[in-house]
Order: sequence, then C-alpha cells, then structure tokens
Amino acid sequence: MSKNNGSPTSDGMELPGIHDHASDLSRRGQKHYLKLSAIRLISLFVAAIAGAVGLTVGSFDLSGLVLVLAFSSAAIAEIALIYFQPERDWYAGRAIAESTKTLAWRFSVQGDPFGPNLDLSEAKVLFRSRVAEILGRGRDRIPISQGSAVVTESMMNLRKQSFEMRRSSYVTYRTEEQQAWYSSKATFNQSRATLWRYGLLFGEIAAVVIAAMMFGRAEPLDYAGIVAALIAGGAAWLALKQYSQITSAYRVAASELTLQADILVSVEEADWPQAVADAEEAISREHTMWLASRGEEPLPPLSNPKNLRSLSGQGDVRGV
Repeated sequence: MSKNNGSPTSDGMELPGIHDHASDLSRRGQKHYLKLSAIRLISLFVAAIAGAVGLTVGSFDLSGLVLVLAFSSAAIAEIALIYFQPERDWYAGRAIAESTKTLAWRFSVQGDPFGPNLDLSEAKVLFRSRVAEILGRGRDRIPISQGSAVVTESMMNLRKQSFEMRRSSYVTYRTEEQQAWYSSKATFNQSRATLWRYGLLFGEIAAVVIAAMMFGRAEPLDYAGIVAALIAGGAAWLALKQYSQITSAYRVAASELTLQADILVSVEEADWPQAVADAEEAISREHTMWLASRGEEPLPPLSNPKNLRSLSGQGDVRGV
C-alpha cells in the first residue's frame, strides 16, 4: 500500500486520497464548530448564574466581573464562528468525502455511469471529471497533497475482476458494511436523543417545583432562572446535534440498504450497473437529507444524464 494513495476500505481497496483529505477536513470542522458552540452556550449559562447570584466580595461586584467575562467569552466564540465558519469545512468535507467514496465504488465494480460499456481509460477520464466537479464545491477549503491519487491501483484491480468477485466485494464491503454502520449509528443517536429528552424533562419538572416553592417569597437567589437557563442551553444543544433527525435518516438508509443487498446478491450481470447505482442512491439520499437539514445545497445526482453531459462537455460520456 503506497503512502498517500488513499485510505483502505474493509476489503483493502484504497479510496482516493481526496477522500482522506475531505474526511479530515470534515472532522476538524465538526470538532471546532461543536466546541465553539459549546463554549458559547456554557458562557451564557455562566452569565445567567452570575446574574442570579449577585455575589460581592466586600465592595467589589464579583458577579459583575463574571458577567463581563462570560458575555465576552460568548461573543468571542460567536465571532470565531462567523469568521472561520467551521461548519462550512464540516459540510463541504463530508459532501466531498461521501461523493468521492460513492464514485470510487461505482468505478471499481463497474456501476453506472462507469459500466462495462467504458474501457478502463475512458472510465478513468470520466471518473476524474466527476471528481473535479465535486471538488468545485470545496476546492478553496480542502488542501490536496501532491501525492494524492485520484484513481488508486486497487480500484483498477477490482474493476478488472470477474463479475462474481466484483458483486461479492460490493455486497459485503459496501452495502452490508454501510447498512451495519447506519444501524449502529441509529441506535446510538436514538439513545442520546432519549437521554437528552429525559434530562430536559427532569429539568422542566425541577423548574416547576422550584418556582412553586419560591412563589410569593423574596429570595436573593433566582433558582428558577438558573434552571431555565440550563434547560434553554440543553434544548439549544439538542437542536444543534439533531439526534432524532439523524436517527430517522439512518434508519431509512439502513432499511433501504437491506433491501438493496437482497437484490444485489441475485442480480444478473446485464442489470448490475443500474443495481449498483440504485444502491448508491439509497446512501446518497441520507446524505442529501443531512445537508438539507443544515441548509446546504446537495451535489447534483450522478444518475442524471444532463449532469453527465455537462461534466464531460460532450453529449456522449464515452467521448470524454
């Protein structure tokens, strides 16, 4: 396995190096976006506590100082989010990584539009043109190293294998593996959604009890306000993470891939290119929903003939 050629899948097939760079960018963007968002929410919660406590040390207003620091921290986090826009790296990185991965599998197993009607050189030219179009959405944010391969040797080796070998590899290491991943992630996100919902419910009940206990009483500490700020922060974080929406999308994708795997194991060679395209569309739909939920425009579908013609610059993709 050559350095910088790309990351291997479970069967040892190396994905294009562009996939690695995009995945790394997406992970960094997600990490920075969530960290800055958490700093903002925590700072606002600390400010709520400081405002409710009203603590002084002698004649010094300690709560006022904490308020200034907390609001300053929240403002700095907000400015960093606006200036650096880490969510763009997150979304663009994932879009490019997922699109490159689906292209690599279509190419490697002779799925549409890289079917057996194209010889290897024609398929490679079309593959590179598709990758170039995908990179157009995030080229300014993704550093591509000079040694990064677009079409890896293992991709070409798998493409040259018999139909039975290509079908077996695709069903096992793409469809079934992806289905298992979606299933496990759906379970994980469902548990997180349930945990956060019960946590918020407990906080709301606690706020009702505290408000009832404080009713008509003059208390120096606004307990209900603190709990309300905590609940508001928790609700904002839950909306940011979108556990429930992700759970639904992953369950749908896992179900579709289960059906596709059953079809793929018995599909005839003549119907194979379209069957692969259908399976990849099931995966792409989840990603399209994910992008749409965040206000991002998805990449154009691969199966649209107009898109293929626009990429090649000619009416026939074989002439690329």
